[in-house]
Amino acid sequence: MEIWINPACSKCRSAISLLDAEGAEYTVRRYLEDVPNPDEIRAVLERLGLEPWDITRTGEADAKELGLKDWPRDEANRDRWVEALATHPKLIQRPIITAEDGTAVVGRTEEAVRDAMSR
Repeated sequence: MEIWINPACSKCRSAISLLDAEGAEYTVRRYLEDVPNPDEIRAVLERLGLEPWDITRTGEADAKELGLKDWPRDEANRDRWVEALATHPKLIQRPIITAEDGTAVVGRTEEAVRDAMSR
């Protein structure tokens, strides 16, 4: 398992605490420092079964600056969204946990983290 975190995020810290309490084996990726490239973002999206706009933090200042709220959410604009996430990693929803079975979850709740551990 790998978990993408921002150490300043309380949801990320909670997820790490739960993984540790359960003795889970995982690696940490501080995605603001080790920024995922567009191909890695596409791979995680495929594992999540989501689109880039589904994991975009649209309330962030960068999102407002880019005008993301007005961007079309369709296949023709998918790469534009992916590039925005790669260029502005603060926009990526967190934490993202890649599970052993090849899937992934956005681990914002205890249930989601436990789901990732069970896969």
